[in-house]
Amino acid sequence: MFGDRLKLARKKAGYSLRGLSDALDGQVSAQGIGKYERGEMMPSSTVLLALTRVLEVTPEYLLSEQVAQLEEVEFRKLSGTSAKERARVEADVIDALQRYLEVEEILDLDSVEWEEPRLETRLLQHQDEAESVADDLRSEWNLGSDPIPNMTALLEERGIKVVLTALPEKVSGLTCLVEGPRHKERIPVIVVNSGITLERRRLTLAHELAHRLMDPSSPVHHEKASNVFAGAFLVPRSHLVREIGTQRNALGYKEIVHLKRMYRVSAAALIVRLRQVGIVDESTVSYAFQTFARRWRSVEPEPLEPAKEQGQHERPRRFERLCYRALAEKLISPGKAGELLQQPLADIERGLKGPAEAHADNRQ
Repeated sequence: MFGDRLKLARKKAGYSLRGLSDALDGQVSAQGIGKYERGEMMPSSTVLLALTRVLEVTPEYLLSEQVAQLEEVEFRKLSGTSAKERARVEADVIDALQRYLEVEEILDLDSVEWEEPRLETRLLQHQDEAESVADDLRSEWNLGSDPIPNMTALLEERGIKVVLTALPEKVSGLTCLVEGPRHKERIPVIVVNSGITLERRRLTLAHELAHRLMDPSSPVHHEKASNVFAGAFLVPRSHLVREIGTQRNALGYKEIVHLKRMYRVSAAALIVRLRQVGIVDESTVSYAFQTFARRWRSVEPEPLEPAKEQGQHERPRRFERLCYRALAEKLISPGKAGELLQQPLADIERGLKGPAEAHADNRQ
């Protein structure tokens, strides 16, 4: 495992074997680094510290056995991302998951089991069949047909690890599986770009969820089928028809904005969903995107999340809650909590005691 981590950290930093050797001032040869990565030998403590300094990672990152590996990594909109960008993302995800699984181990918790639906992984013959998968999942999870108020919380409750982090601009999110040493089953993970709008983050979560439910050998365009699933899961046909009618010949700005805030999806995605359901035809959609909605594919009208609060709404909460539980039960120190949450000690104190009490303590 150390070798895999070292190789990933090296690629993230953009070093070749020779380049890393040079950055280490010849402390170890390129051949020696290759042996580390192949698991043929381990570095001395001096070399280990030098590696962490040059690669800008912690010793825990290189040595931890919490996360064995990421499997079946699928980037959304992979084209255009470099190998270095992908390596950076994988390294950041592994770091986040290591801390997540560590606090679960401290609390002696098995990771929340992925409530894999009792739906057989679907072999789709046509992308539109993804709509029935969305309907069946809503039924199995007892969601009814109402809008989902918090997509992140829903997935966390169902045992999916959700990681919100900065990703390359062209990547909305990715899905993967993680297998830790204590886990019999592989845990699904969905990673979402904190730099995109809340509307897009919710659609990305639903899109990546679809990848867990489709048979990989399905002879359909998986990205398009996942988009159909996401639209159907977040904007159920029956609810939409009740709200807007079975057939419409025209749409208006304010009505679409009200509906997009109800379903908490992007306005452009909502218009596309209206066409999928058959409420409007192609000419109505084309007119909308040529007139009042002409900029909606790139600029979200009346966004759910103000720009100054980017990435703050519908955040993953379970990991943070577990850290404060371990802290309150004195299973970890405030310093360890800060390390796990990657927050300053003062913020940890405020999180444990409340702002007034923490401020009083600091004055003493």
